[in-house]
Amino acid sequence: MNVTMNETPDQKEPQVEAVAEPQATERTVADVEAELAQVKDQMLRALAETENARRRAEREAAEGRVYAIQKFAHDLLAVADNLGRAIQSVPPEQRALADESLKTMLDGVEMTERALIEIFGRHGLKRVGARGEKFDPNVHQAVAQIPSDAPSGAIADVFQPGYVLGERTLRAAMVAVSLGAPANESPPPAEGGGTVDIKV
Repeated sequence: MNVTMNETPDQKEPQVEAVAEPQATERTVADVEAELAQVKDQMLRALAETENARRRAEREAAEGRVYAIQKFAHDLLAVADNLGRAIQSVPPEQRALADESLKTMLDGVEMTERALIEIFGRHGLKRVGARGEKFDPNVHQAVAQIPSDAPSGAIADVFQPGYVLGERTLRAAMVAVSLGAPANESPPPAEGGGTVDIKV
């Protein structure tokens, strides 16, 4: 048995048409424009932040490549120092009188030191602190000031070479800085009639 129920007009849901007032529409458009401007600003800030993060990551990666060997290179400085000390331990006059085996050994030590310094250079590690260089407190450590033939403010003597890796000072060179050429005048006599020793 089929029963059909007919809806009466009273049972239907009333349909309400929303009629927007002109002022409400204008206010809504202004709100949407303000929200759009805010979203644009947030998007531009996010893009700028992303670009800054990308540049920072590239810079850190580049520094990582340059300074990755810092600890290893620092450990090898002792080897370079010992090779230099071995060469300096035999004065030139003794070397001239030495037999062929000693000369050959010293030549081998010099070649080893040169090869090590070349390898350092290929990896961005540079030796600093040569006589005659202008004193730079960023890469040199002055341990004395002495009169010398070098101009005032230049390095007169090197006690230990320094090394720079990229733009960082791995180890400062220990140097003596020149006070300039010694004066030709004799020092004034002391009260006791002797002379004053001004040597450092």
